[in-house]
Amino acid sequence: MDYSSCTPLATAPLNLTFAFALALCISVRHPSEAIARLSPVRPRSHPFHLSPFEFPPPQMLRQVDNELRKMTAFIKQEAEEKAREIKYKADQEFEIEKSKLVREETDAIDGQYQKKFKQATMSQQITRSTVANKTRLKVLGARQELIDGIFEEAQKKLAEGTKDKAKYQKALKGLILEGFYALNEPELQIRSRKSDFEVVKKAIEEASKEYKKELGKETTAKVIEDDPLADGIAGGVVIIGGGGKIDINNTFDARLKLLEDSAAPAVREALFGKNPNRKFFD
Repeated sequence: MDYSSCTPLATAPLNLTFAFALALCISVRHPSEAIARLSPVRPRSHPFHLSPFEFPPPQMLRQVDNELRKMTAFIKQEAEEKAREIKYKADQEFEIEKSKLVREETDAIDGQYQKKFKQATMSQQITRSTVANKTRLKVLGARQELIDGIFEEAQKKLAEGTKDKAKYQKALKGLILEGFYALNEPELQIRSRKSDFEVVKKAIEEASKEYKKELGKETTAKVIEDDPLADGIAGGVVIIGGGGKIDINNTFDARLKLLEDSAAPAVREALFGKNPNRKFFD
């Protein structure tokens, strides 16, 4: 059979042919019905009669083509909208995750900074405190050295003062008289340097006279020559009473030590001024 006369189907675009077939499949209720419609042979009304192949009209093809175009456009639009929605949600999730990561990293950096800042601050405080303590100790050491030097110089002056016999005898008289008043006994003993025996004896006589004059009592004192004081001391005497159980150390060295202990705060204040941190004074 020659199908050259079937130019509408042969020359139709491929999409129209597909559209026609799709529309045909949609409109039938069973595949056999579609096959029957597409079959070029119709039931013969006469054994020798052949009917020509029937095609849908062009208007129907155009309608199907338009519907397919609309359906395609709709599907494409839906797909694009769905793609945009997916992209939008993905972008949102990305931004949320990015913000979360940035916040976590920022918090971690802030935490490390705060930790290092605290460590640096503590280190500075420790260093500052250490330097301040070292400086304070150096200042106190220098002050103490100066005070010690003053009293060492005073001790040298005391040793030199014994060279003037008249002044030394007067000083010994005062020291012995002080012991007389403190012990208030009729008989006492006195220790001194061996080189001072003679001047001490003279000072005892003068002190006894003044003691009697002031109190109206007699008192005597004997120099212990077999147990003298060391020659290395600056001078002075030790008055012994109470049967040898009580002694008053009135040597120059002991009196200077007593003065050093009691007068050190006054010396410091005179040299360096008042201490602003000191709340109580003697």
